[in-house]
Amino acid sequence: MANISLAEAVKLKSILLKRIHELEEEIMRVAFITIEKGTSPEIGPRTVSVVDNEITLTRKDIRTLDKLIYEANISNTVTFKDKAYTIVEAIELATQMRAQARIYKQLGVSEKERVQYGYGDGTTYVQVALFNPEEYRVNALQYEKEANKLSGIINAKNYSITINFDDEKYA
Repeated sequence: MANISLAEAVKLKSILLKRIHELEEEIMRVAFITIEKGTSPEIGPRTVSVVDNEITLTRKDIRTLDKLIYEANISNTVTFKDKAYTIVEAIELATQMRAQARIYKQLGVSEKERVQYGYGDGTTYVQVALFNPEEYRVNALQYEKEANKLSGIINAKNYSITINFDDEKYA
């Protein structure tokens, strides 16, 4: 059996999921034909059973790829900030850092003080930030930078890891 990189496996899985969607649409197209009553239907080269079989085989390959990808993501590590993380942990860390960056960006564009209108009782209300927006803006940039760096490390590792999967029929 041939070997492919983990990065290629992840991309292939995405392609196969798209292919399943296309095959599901195709099976519905080839399943029915409208003909004049009393005439025989002309059956094309792609029958329901042919497409159904292709769906079954593709789904099996997706499951196999999933298993191999998960195993590789658990058994391989990357180093970030002098700490080793399994790839699955590193992916989650990068996701969490991007989420934190989004929150910090929102706080970073806040005004330190903003007059509130529309209360109608003649009293002036002011919304006051209980933090320094500039600090959060800077922190957002740092989190985003670190998340991008970690993603780059993960991607590089994904190209160095090989998994045992024959992708010949999809090449």
